[in-house]
Amino acid sequence: MKHDTHTDETRVREYTLPDPLRRNDGAIVRSAADWPPRREEILEAFREHVYGRVPAFAYETRVTAEERFALEDHPAAATQRRVEIRSDHGSIGLDLLDVLPTDTDNDGTAGSARIHERPEGHRASCPVILALNFSGNHAVLDDRRVWLSRAWIDSFFPGVVDNRATEAGRGAGRDRWPIDMIVGAGFGVATVACGDLDPDFDDGFANGVHGLAGLPPTAQRRDKPGSSGITSDSGRPPDAWGTIAGWAWGLSRILDVLLADPRIDPDRIVVLGHSRMGKTALWAAAQDERFAGAISNESGCGGAALTRREFGETIGAITSKFPHWFCPRFAEYAARADALPVDQHMLLGLLAPRPLYVASAADDLWADPRGEYLSVYHAAPVYRLFGYGTVTVPEPPPVGTHVGNRISYHCRSGGHDITRFDWERYLRFLRRELEVTR
Repeated sequence: MKHDTHTDETRVREYTLPDPLRRNDGAIVRSAADWPPRREEILEAFREHVYGRVPAFAYETRVTAEERFALEDHPAAATQRRVEIRSDHGSIGLDLLDVLPTDTDNDGTAGSARIHERPEGHRASCPVILALNFSGNHAVLDDRRVWLSRAWIDSFFPGVVDNRATEAGRGAGRDRWPIDMIVGAGFGVATVACGDLDPDFDDGFANGVHGLAGLPPTAQRRDKPGSSGITSDSGRPPDAWGTIAGWAWGLSRILDVLLADPRIDPDRIVVLGHSRMGKTALWAAAQDERFAGAISNESGCGGAALTRREFGETIGAITSKFPHWFCPRFAEYAARADALPVDQHMLLGLLAPRPLYVASAADDLWADPRGEYLSVYHAAPVYRLFGYGTVTVPEPPPVGTHVGNRISYHCRSGGHDITRFDWERYLRFLRRELEVTR
């Protein structure tokens, strides 16, 4: 099906955004104390109409193998863990890699594989940035000791044959992961291949985290009082969770593991994502307030960009090409974006008052840089409830500069990518907002 998409600013029609501070009963939120009920209303609307609802089910997360080794090129130690998430209905396995500055290794031996219990009242020193990767941990860190990914990987990426990693892919993604810059700023980084959680193709949800719920895709009905349980044409309920919701749920399970590591500061774990992982990072942090903040790098439609602008990628285009990312109901708004009860500035508002950074690239028109900035601008009133001045003008800053404080934005030159320029700004922002002093 062909969808009318464009990247012409003169074709953007007038639109009216829903007010993030107006409750469903019409009352206006005027203070931070009054925000939580409105926050729950917005979360519920995004579950119902955009990302889908995760059904309730029991699960257990455990580490089944662990290895730690010092890096030769960086003052850092790497830890890789095999993690199993198990329910009564099956299990999935994932490989978690973290790289922390060596001086945060609490027993003084970077080669130790032992994980200690956190002493009562202990505050670890190392903040961590958690991000899903596209092509396996072996592509992030160019070291043959890193386990070769077992995940499904898009064959677009170097060294991938028939959607499986090969040795030729080692270090292929390291330009997007400047380990030297990250550890030099006093941060650790943790990552998992997104395909470990859910393969990124429309397979009817036969693989990945969705099977842990124990319901076949056509039976994943809403567990909500008063729900009619009406299913969509696909046989799935209109609010069934999609892959973005699955990835976001998985990020919270990875967070569970990181919180058990005494080298990591439990109050300073930030989630970051590029492109579709940017959408995922925002949704994960919106739901799970244990994340200290979020960074969205060129997340576009369904991420930081305003949906109602219909500039670049639209609901129709994204749900046609990637029908598995969202709940089935989201596609119903393809020709009537104005009827959607939420827009993405409300998603950004759900992060308040935590640090939030949104970034665009000037040539990445498909992700709508202006729409991403305007989303930040229209989310600012929520941050002002908590006393942050934030973004106050509707015109984006010049390319290569940033604007904002607790919620910030920049647009760099170039196309769809995450670069050292981006990382340098993110680290500077996080050092300030998380009060990292080393």
